[in-house]
Amino acid sequence: MAERVDGRTWLHRCVFALLAFALIVIDLVPLDMRPSSWAGPDLLLAVTLAWVVRNPSYVPVLTIAVLFLLADLLFMRPPGLWAALVVILSEVIRRQHRDFRTMPLLVEWGTIAAGIIAITLANRLVLAFVMLPQAPLGLTLIEMMITILVYPLVVLAAHFIFGVSRVAPGEVGRKGQLL
Repeated sequence: MAERVDGRTWLHRCVFALLAFALIVIDLVPLDMRPSSWAGPDLLLAVTLAWVVRNPSYVPVLTIAVLFLLADLLFMRPPGLWAALVVILSEVIRRQHRDFRTMPLLVEWGTIAAGIIAITLANRLVLAFVMLPQAPLGLTLIEMMITILVYPLVVLAAHFIFGVSRVAPGEVGRKGQLL
């Protein structure tokens, strides 16, 4: 059955989409023309996972798929591979949403870290299987580790800047439905 979406949810969906576009544009802007010896975090992935954990209704699966497919095309990655892996991970997290409600931050962080490691390794394995060129393993591991390390900061920013907080057990919406 289709559920009704209130104005607050639509506002957070729009904020997420604008934030995602901003992160993509920031990643596209060259800050230095020399090749980098380190890789920064995948903030788009961290923000997406933080928002899905906090309140899955703010980030529909179609939005995730379109944004990450757009990112694949703009960053010249194999179209759809990373997007599919992120959609799979976000849907696994979405199905465990009720477990995340009462989970301490360290356990949540560990769960998200395991998911990020899994999709990073799956991405590398698929690219190796089809013999496509890849970034050096060291850069991929650095990006993965920094993304994992920055996750708690993204959660804090989502909570204090954007007002995205966990849905409490037993919380009811405006229409009286259980969330």
